[in-house]
Amino acid sequence: MNMVSFLLSKSCPIANLLPQNLSSSLSDAFPGSKSISFNAQIGVKFRSKSLQIKAMETTSINDYHLETQPQTHAQKAPTSLKIAVIGFGNYGQFLAKTFVRQGHTVLAHSRTDYSDAAGELGVSFFSDPHDLCEEHPEVVVLCTSILSTTSVLKSIPFQRLRRSTLFVDVLSVKEFPRNLFLEILPEDFDILCTHPMFGPESGRNGWAGLPFVYDKVRIGNDDLRISRCGGFLDVFAREGCRMVEMNCAEHDKYAAESQFITHTMGRILERFGLESSSINTKGYESLLKLVENTSKDSFDLYVGLFMYNNNAMEQLEKLESAFQSLKRELSGNLQTLCRRKLFEDGISEGKKRSAKAAS
Repeated sequence: MNMVSFLLSKSCPIANLLPQNLSSSLSDAFPGSKSISFNAQIGVKFRSKSLQIKAMETTSINDYHLETQPQTHAQKAPTSLKIAVIGFGNYGQFLAKTFVRQGHTVLAHSRTDYSDAAGELGVSFFSDPHDLCEEHPEVVVLCTSILSTTSVLKSIPFQRLRRSTLFVDVLSVKEFPRNLFLEILPEDFDILCTHPMFGPESGRNGWAGLPFVYDKVRIGNDDLRISRCGGFLDVFAREGCRMVEMNCAEHDKYAAESQFITHTMGRILERFGLESSSINTKGYESLLKLVENTSKDSFDLYVGLFMYNNNAMEQLEKLESAFQSLKRELSGNLQTLCRRKLFEDGISEGKKRSAKAAS
């Protein structure tokens, strides 16, 4: 008899101290099996031959978090969250600064070694995602590029996280990560899709009044999960963000009409080659600022806004149609002016000829 069997057997002196509802805890730990039951008097029974235990690494007990104590959902959620930021580049560091300042414990992982930058911010950096996940963050925030989200998400060792871990994305498109999360994440994990509609440049002087869009795609019904989700959203509410709850499809429609068009115009004007002069108007200064802001973002971001928003192509076609319509209107005015000029010149020439003939 091994140690685990002994502790759960009727011969163990502490067996009577174990909770009567351990059966439900065991069932939760092994959701695919109904073959385990517990009784304080007779110990553990295995009633089915279908139970199979697969070989795992020695960390597997921690991975699945078998808990023999009953869950107390009335327990108040902690005010401080343990937040893991996966993708610790410019934007990940930008968010982490606020997380740390508000008193949250922040972990980070990235393919690039940002250990020095993390240390300066008070963030624990992990080069191996397995090590990060074994710290059991309550919230995992994906701060990757749109194009790399799928590969990064698939590289996360979910089995090392607590079940019901909250996953959050901060991408500029929303239907894509929503569908990806629902497809790849374990069903027990919570999902919150968000879009902080600002960045290191626009948010450098604070986030007050800046829009933060979110969609609670899948949040558990118990108090702790609801409180944890609310606690994460409160990070942005405390900074004064304008909190906007909106479903992912609606977000992408509006974002294509605003953000994608803004980036498109900035890219066009950048290639057009706008130059500053001593007689810049306020409107022209705004265009120069637009070019400056959009050029600071990677071209991969712009490609992602186009490829992963179903509404982007329609907006691009509308923009091209509007430009062609404007050209036609200008050409029409020019033709009208030319015809009028030719007509007026013809009348004037005729009058000259008549006057000359009369003389």
